[in-house]
Amino acid sequence: MLDTHHHLWAYNLEEYGWIPEGTPLARNQLLPELEAATSTAGVTGTVAVQARQIIDESHDLLKMADQGELIRGVVGWVPLISSEVQKDLEALAPHLKFVGVRHVLQDEPDDYFMRDDFHRGLSLLPGHNLLYDLLLFQRQIPVTIKLVDRQPELGMVIDHIAKPEARSGRIESEWRTGMKELAKRDNILGVKFSGLATEFPDNDPIEPETIKAYFEETLEIFGAKRVMFGTDWPVALLRLDSYKEWADYVQDLVSPLSGAEQAQILKENGESVYRLKS
Repeated sequence: MLDTHHHLWAYNLEEYGWIPEGTPLARNQLLPELEAATSTAGVTGTVAVQARQIIDESHDLLKMADQGELIRGVVGWVPLISSEVQKDLEALAPHLKFVGVRHVLQDEPDDYFMRDDFHRGLSLLPGHNLLYDLLLFQRQIPVTIKLVDRQPELGMVIDHIAKPEARSGRIESEWRTGMKELAKRDNILGVKFSGLATEFPDNDPIEPETIKAYFEETLEIFGAKRVMFGTDWPVALLRLDSYKEWADYVQDLVSPLSGAEQAQILKENGESVYRLKS
């Protein structure tokens, strides 16, 4: 299995103020912890994704990736709105494991999605063979469609199935409509089935029937050739007991599919979309 979405960090309160104190997130989650977690779940490769919006983290993630074969790709952060971003891309892109860029759009107002300086930065990514990871909430899908249409040459991946509201076993109609529109875009290369556990309200139990409903809907909308397994570890530990718990959820969900479809979702799509080297 290839985990297409996880994070790593050396924890401190100042830099990770969004992490609740006293949780499993409020500690170092680095390569040794990742190796221990993945070894229990049958995961043999990963894509590490940025958690802080500083350029140093992109370099740090690549250094960790260089320490072994487990981390096969890095989706980092660069200051896309900066007039100097080309220099950062030229420094990072030659690394074979630097495969994409992400900005925490979910925390931005809608008008950020269409900023000219932001799009100038996005337009540079195809020239460096880099993808862009879309991090958004369900309510931001309409403006995300505009962003995607403005960058038709840029391959993009939707993180966490666009963070739908997860409750009562039902599919949100606004999410379904928006995702069907996004799926029509040829430059949407993949969608990560990840991060759903933390979209349940804090006081509500995680409902397997809701997870299953969203998986089946995502599969119907995007097809087995674009859905990718990801864990969102260690953030997922806010609601799950272990890395393996989510991996087991997804393996159970894909079990009715053909062997070829299972391989696509659990490993091959991520390898293909991010052009991971063996």
